[in-house]
Amino acid sequence: MILKIEFENFFSIRDRIRIDFRAANINTALARELKHNVLEWNGIPILKSVGLFGPNASGKSNIFKAINFCCRMILDSHLYNEGTVFNFEPFKFDGWSDKSSKFLIDFVCDSVEYEYSFELTKERILSERLYHFPVGRRAKIFVRSSDGKYSFGAGAITKPSDVVLNTSNKNLFLSRASSMNREFAQRLYRYFMNQFMLGLVNVNEMMVLDSFNTYKKVILKALEICDTDITDIEARKEQVPAPVVIPGQSELSFKLVDVLKFKTVHRNQAKVMFDMDMEESNGTRKLFQILIRLLDVVKYRKSIMLDEFDTGLHTRLADFILDLIHASAESQLLFSSHNTNLIDVKRLRRDQIVFVNKSMDGATEVYSLYDFKDFRENMDAEKGYIQGRFDAVPYVDSSVESIKQLLEG
Repeated sequence: MILKIEFENFFSIRDRIRIDFRAANINTALARELKHNVLEWNGIPILKSVGLFGPNASGKSNIFKAINFCCRMILDSHLYNEGTVFNFEPFKFDGWSDKSSKFLIDFVCDSVEYEYSFELTKERILSERLYHFPVGRRAKIFVRSSDGKYSFGAGAITKPSDVVLNTSNKNLFLSRASSMNREFAQRLYRYFMNQFMLGLVNVNEMMVLDSFNTYKKVILKALEICDTDITDIEARKEQVPAPVVIPGQSELSFKLVDVLKFKTVHRNQAKVMFDMDMEESNGTRKLFQILIRLLDVVKYRKSIMLDEFDTGLHTRLADFILDLIHASAESQLLFSSHNTNLIDVKRLRRDQIVFVNKSMDGATEVYSLYDFKDFRENMDAEKGYIQGRFDAVPYVDSSVESIKQLLEG
């Protein structure tokens, strides 16, 4: 599970911000009613979901981009060679483009807490650190300093010098150690590969078939709960032409590839099948795509990041998705949304409602409803948000008169 994520100098994020899944000390009647929104690990309350709310261009998507970039570095950087330029942008104002960027994640893997961090520029990795808490006390696994020197905890890594020799300033040591079959690194690599989910999947890829077969009954029940009239779904393998680029050949060639197609059956129309891609509503397709991924997350106690997860969905369907996470044992969801109905302390705790705003100097700021000490749980959080009480809402002069002046100008 995720305990916290911190990063600075990524895209519109200048100063260090923190996404904290460690629950605040809230002992109110409403918080107790929302006990399913929290899980416990080693006596520590951990949030199952955190929602990001704020206007367009405030930096919500940049938070997801930063997390995605950093996780891809862990998974892929052992493949990078000389000439590689890392695919992110630092904050561009006030000289920050010349400064380094930093990432830290505190997480639990196989019942052990780990704290992993690294610092880099677009051209090179500067430093890297990994600690664990095997008996509740912080202990070093390795530290890679900005001067290129390494230090290691006793017995943590087999033959670390061999990994160091094969790690350039384009590679994370953790990524390289995993590629060289170091058991501790492979364990953490599998966490980021299999437990830390970065968005949805393409439901037309053949890899989805196993998940669909596993969760078909649950998906149909969920669609029923969500008030669709779909009673059955059938998966079919079809072959479609895909373009192939052949070096030195100007004309495109095509080859047949396997794709997955879904056909739906509706209530009282058992003999008529509909094409999921072409004939179902955007909301139904989006819900199906989310369920394929989310049910796997819930079953195997994974974490998932979903930017604007409820776009195209009815409010009640967004509620259902959150309920699915909160009904799980240990799965977690970080999401962003423009749905103000979710800013409700009867549905989400104050520490689960996080506002994202852009300051006057263009930098993204993050703070939670819990940070507003004068807010009382008998107040209307959604109304306060819309009125601009928490700042993270756009001021738009959309009066008819102002628009007429715009058109006339």
